[in-house]
Amino acid sequence: MAALALLQLKVSVNHSWVDYLIIGIYFVFVLGIGALLRKRMRSSEDYFLAGRSLPSWVTGLAFLGANLGALEVLGMGAGAAEYGIMQAHFYWIGAIPAMVFVALFMIPFYYGSRTHSVPGYLKLRYNEAARGFNAISFGIVTVLYSGLNMYAMAIVFKLLLGWSITGSILLSAAITMVYVLLGGLSSSIYNEVLQFFLITLGLLPLVIIGLVDVGGWSGLQNKIHNKPQGFFHLWSQTGGTDNPMAVHWFAIVLGLGFVMSFGYWCTDFLVVQRALAAEDMAASQRTPLIAAFPKILYGILTAFPGLLVLTIVPNLGQTSSQANSYNMAIPYAMAHYFPSGLLGVGLTALMASFMSGMAGNITAFNTVWTYDIYRSYIRPGASDRHYLNMGRIVTVAGVIISIGTAYIVLAFASILDYLQVLNGMFTAPLFATFLLGMFWKRTTPWGGFAGLAAGTLSGLLLYGLELAGVITYGSSLAGTFWRSWWQWLIDFGVTIIVSLITARTRKPDEELEGLVWGLTPKKEEVRAPWYKNPWLLAGVLLLITLALNIYFF
Repeated sequence: MAALALLQLKVSVNHSWVDYLIIGIYFVFVLGIGALLRKRMRSSEDYFLAGRSLPSWVTGLAFLGANLGALEVLGMGAGAAEYGIMQAHFYWIGAIPAMVFVALFMIPFYYGSRTHSVPGYLKLRYNEAARGFNAISFGIVTVLYSGLNMYAMAIVFKLLLGWSITGSILLSAAITMVYVLLGGLSSSIYNEVLQFFLITLGLLPLVIIGLVDVGGWSGLQNKIHNKPQGFFHLWSQTGGTDNPMAVHWFAIVLGLGFVMSFGYWCTDFLVVQRALAAEDMAASQRTPLIAAFPKILYGILTAFPGLLVLTIVPNLGQTSSQANSYNMAIPYAMAHYFPSGLLGVGLTALMASFMSGMAGNITAFNTVWTYDIYRSYIRPGASDRHYLNMGRIVTVAGVIISIGTAYIVLAFASILDYLQVLNGMFTAPLFATFLLGMFWKRTTPWGGFAGLAAGTLSGLLLYGLELAGVITYGSSLAGTFWRSWWQWLIDFGVTIIVSLITARTRKPDEELEGLVWGLTPKKEEVRAPWYKNPWLLAGVLLLITLALNIYFF
């Protein structure tokens, strides 16, 4: 603990008025973007889908920016400090293949149906019950995610700058609420682009400075001791459970690489919404592919600081205090390597990541609530202006609810564990419902609903059994990987069985055009420059990902 005390002392000396000035400039800038976009919010589509008018490079960076929240920066750094380079699985098998799939196969369905949300697609493919179930569960999970980002920012700024937990939560909530109220999704997207560059600017020099200091990748390995086998390898120790994550490669591939990854990137409206805001179908398809290139890099930018901090605070995570938790891996690395001024840039990058995650969840929440709950069940047939105003009202409500959910994180050992529990619980079964709906036209409306409900409820039951000690795994992440796989399998099986029983209720083919792969009319391809070809971009991405898996094997 002596090293930790010395590090905290150094943090208190390093920050100065320059760091506060940089943070203040960032606040003014994000609010200015919202104010400039306010006049463009003339209709509900402008507010919720940015008028479907943004270029692919903007939506692509926003697609990734919406994902760069507490999980990406704080959670992944914490995971690397705890599990080693195996944490990069969340990128190189747990993201890139799914981002390629969503670009090539899922986006055409979403964009072609002109749906405003993922629950909207479920209504078209299945029925109102499936849409309602997903809309309600999605609304719950988005405010939980948003609260997580608030809490993450609060503990960082409490430990590094001495701010109170409640004060930090209220400040971040107020700033986010104002710029989303002013500019809707457009404001959130443009701020996510800004935040992407800020986060990269904060993490890239941290990795470079840190690696130079320790003598590169080999020097880093030599300086970190008393770690389990496989701490510096992705796959070599996964033939069994004798590795930092205590998980077999089978669970990594099926639980993370297939179910959780595809479930998140293909069905989470938070990210899909960014692609739907693109100016046309081609731009919408390129959006996830553009985002995937920097996503590959983030496997290094977030994992390496979590490894570097172990050369500074080797006992990090060995006690239960907030100051010594794995969650502080990246903040402590910044505090150690960055001088005043650059520390301000780093802290602003962290703040940007938290607010990006908050804003992304709030804009997704207000869209799903307004279109899929309020308009469908509470006030159908109202004017477009009425729904626009409701979207703004529910933005305020969503922020207030998120403030309350921020304190739920206190019940979990780490941010990563909490977020992966939520991710697996709600997206794993939804992916099974989507997969069958898209590729098996015999899936019936009630088959889809029954599978989705069974998959979600089985996840809650399995997690309850884990908490009670009836089911045990080697680690929290291992439990999440296996639980997600069983949820997906239960959803898949129940959907097929109920669809066969209710075969007479299957929708006719003409109603499924554009919603089922085999019934979707193939449009003539518009010739584009070779570097914009989505299949070429996808191939390059997969080759780079394969090379990284081999190098860190």
